[in-house]
Amino acid sequence: MTRPETRAAGPMSDNWLTFDCYGTLVDWRSGMLGDLHAVAGARAGELLDAYHRHEPAVQAENPAASYREVLAESLRRAAADTAIPLPPGGDQVFGDGLTRWPRFPETDEVLAALADAGFRLGILSNVDRELIEVTVDGFPVPIDLVLTSEDVGSYKPAAGHFATFAQRAGVAPGRWAHVACSWFHDVEPAQRHGALAVCVEREPDGRDTRGAAAVISSLEPLPDIARALFKGTPHTEE
Repeated sequence: MTRPETRAAGPMSDNWLTFDCYGTLVDWRSGMLGDLHAVAGARAGELLDAYHRHEPAVQAENPAASYREVLAESLRRAAADTAIPLPPGGDQVFGDGLTRWPRFPETDEVLAALADAGFRLGILSNVDRELIEVTVDGFPVPIDLVLTSEDVGSYKPAAGHFATFAQRAGVAPGRWAHVACSWFHDVEPAQRHGALAVCVEREPDGRDTRGAAAVISSLEPLPDIARALFKGTPHTEE
């Protein structure tokens, strides 16, 4: 899925920035907690933690499943684990709410700045096309290439998104940086496929992040960091 090129800024470069979407550009945690409050009340946080323990296994067990199915099955397993009863239809709360999850405050400004600077923009996301199309349509600039699990037939951290992107974009070595918050789903597999990895560490967990090309706590410094990375200058936010 691509969108027409409509940028009015300077010439496009051969440098690509790809993003995980939900968790990196979109505040998945606030969105998911808001959805869960409607079905779990004060235990929403407990249910969300359990959900994230189950989702990777559900994705690995059935990589061809739609993301709506993954969301529902992972939530059902989380509810069983925590003995939190879901109301009828409650397992659909994420699939119904995902397109309304809020973007992080800096997302629009940073995407616009990157587009103005001529970077090519991509999204590699563990969702279905019908869901991400709504989200992408809300961004202030076109996204040059969007790949979903539905497109590649697998869920990150499997190779599908990264290998397919490299093939379709024809990206040259050293001309691709992947920006994401999840070490498991994105940073490590992106590095294995030749991308520079920018770790957006919004909630530090003590992990050793020295293997990333850059580590930042929000997207705000990304335009300057991208310029530095593609000049071969590593950067870690102070």
